[in-house]
Amino acid sequence: MSKVRAAVFASGTGSNFEAIMSDGDLPCEISLLVCDKPKAAVIEKAKAFGVETFVFDAKQYKQKADYEAEIVEALQKNNVEWIFLAGYMRLAGATILEAYEGKMINIHPSLLPAFPGIDAIGQAFNAGGAETGVTVHYIDEGMDTGPIIEQETVPILSNDTKETLQKRIQIVEHRLYPKVIRQILRDV
Repeated sequence: MSKVRAAVFASGTGSNFEAIMSDGDLPCEISLLVCDKPKAAVIEKAKAFGVETFVFDAKQYKQKADYEAEIVEALQKNNVEWIFLAGYMRLAGATILEAYEGKMINIHPSLLPAFPGIDAIGQAFNAGGAETGVTVHYIDEGMDTGPIIEQETVPILSNDTKETLQKRIQIVEHRLYPKVIRQILRDV
């Protein structure tokens, strides 16, 4: 039986991509990286893992539907069944959502619905609360509004800086995301 084929969407350094790729127990094959930043470090990580890449610059397209149509074409060419967002800094539009409804998940560095969107760690840190965390959720048309799959709390310590908090959150992300992917794909 062949493994489920999946794609990772990322925009930055690719630490969650690397955590997914380094998990030796995933019941899927990551066959494509989709990246919207042509100079992102995650592209080199994908090459090191032997993963094909689809890299685009959204500014080169008239509208979101145009680049999303090319992404869907690349996903279908690679027989991708699931999409895992890992630091992808764009909202999924109707073109991708319709093609992969219920088969797209994201990891977000806060306890949603608190602190959605960009710089969730900074938002949580500046709010002065006692805790934040990590959420894995399904993707819908909103910003970090899809149904929550799993969450894990990370305390905000009195001596934390934004950087130390980020490091602790990433440790949780790198463990939690592969675990949730394993759970979801074993249930399909």
